[in-house]
Amino acid sequence: TVRPSSIPTPLRYLSELELPLKRGTFIECRNGMLNVSPVGRSCSTEERNQFEAYDKEHGVRAKMVKDLLKEFEGLEDEGLGLQCSIGGQISFDVFPKGWDKTFCLKYVEKDKFQTIYFFGDKTHLGGNDHEIFEDPRTEGNTVQNPDDTARLCREIFLT
Repeated sequence: TVRPSSIPTPLRYLSELELPLKRGTFIECRNGMLNVSPVGRSCSTEERNQFEAYDKEHGVRAKMVKDLLKEFEGLEDEGLGLQCSIGGQISFDVFPKGWDKTFCLKYVEKDKFQTIYFFGDKTHLGGNDHEIFEDPRTEGNTVQNPDDTARLCREIFLT
């Protein structure tokens, strides 16, 4: 799992980050990973949307991920290689290498499904759906929203 000693680096980074607003709960410890939100998970829906637009223009999360991965490079020597994936509107995840969404495939592939379909919105490089989208064991599909997913499922499974 991600060690607690990994937390000070993103905390320091967040404390020095200049943003139009910050709202608290910047790092959430989840099972096997840290979820880091530069704006804070306590933001309102309106603030979440504002940050998403700001992030698209200024690349806040992408820059932070790049900087943190550079900072964490030496941890591989200690057996703790970390990777980051940007997901959702306001955050990114930090987790041990290999613990991305492809982790589940080792359990699913033993059932010998003919095709494993994957649908995700963050399928670009650095997005939290990228690794499983690109994995040769899946048929990856990029979607924009739940309606887009439903439409694509109808096309694939009902025609």
